[in-house]
Amino acid sequence: MLQELFLFSPPATLPAAIVAAIFGLLVGSFLNVVIYRMPRMMQRESDNYVASESGLPLPHTDRFNLMVPRSRCGHCGHQITALENIPVVSWLALRGKCSKCKAPISARYPVIEALTGALSAALVWQFGSGWTGLATLLFAYLLIAMTFIDADTKLLPDDLTYPLLWAGLLVNLNGTFVPLADAVIGAAAGYLVLWSVYWLFKLVTGKEGMGYGDFKLLAALGAWLGWMMLPTIILLSSVVGAVVGIGLIVFAKRGRENPIPFGPYLAAAGMIALLFGQEIAAFTGRFLGTA
Repeated sequence: MLQELFLFSPPATLPAAIVAAIFGLLVGSFLNVVIYRMPRMMQRESDNYVASESGLPLPHTDRFNLMVPRSRCGHCGHQITALENIPVVSWLALRGKCSKCKAPISARYPVIEALTGALSAALVWQFGSGWTGLATLLFAYLLIAMTFIDADTKLLPDDLTYPLLWAGLLVNLNGTFVPLADAVIGAAAGYLVLWSVYWLFKLVTGKEGMGYGDFKLLAALGAWLGWMMLPTIILLSSVVGAVVGIGLIVFAKRGRENPIPFGPYLAAAGMIALLFGQEIAAFTGRFLGTA
């Protein structure tokens, strides 16, 4: 089905891809908020629940969500103005520093914005600006948010994995990427594969090798791309993980004992599979002599 999509869906026009890139830059700015605030929202909710169950005053009573309060400098509390919040441009104009206290602003903010813009343009260029192209944008945006949240906190929030899973099943109701049956089996198989690996590793070593969020993320990828793409995704995530892990050990001097979240590699593999999965699967099949 994905191969048919590549063959029969004409690419978008250049203007559509440019509009998608600009839209992606704006979404990337919002994703920075999601990546920073969602783990803190989860922690605040947990703190309030524990306090409530213990009969103690709630530690967090102020409003804190993805919309309020307004973004501020983490060092001096300066409220970010609209002109200081233009994706990529503002960071460059400010030379990566707060306009008030001159404290450094992480380069990761414009990187996420640029990445989101570039992926938006690439996806619309390949899948068009219709329903299919818009669906792939949702796929990419959720994966970007989960990638950086997991890298920061080793958490994959249910508020992101479940919407990605259900969206995959809904998108494939009419076989947009794969037949619905393949999507349902892909969701179940994706969860069960990593669930089985988790328990086997725990029984053998007594340690937990991954979190439950990884199961849900692979289930979501299976819902979008079907069960037949799961071996490709697992292989790709292992390759990407090995390359990045070796790079961290060699160049960043990161110890082998430090745990590395698996979610970012699954997300990267899912994106690669969406864009090039059929070509990779065909190459693998020819290499193994099964195609």
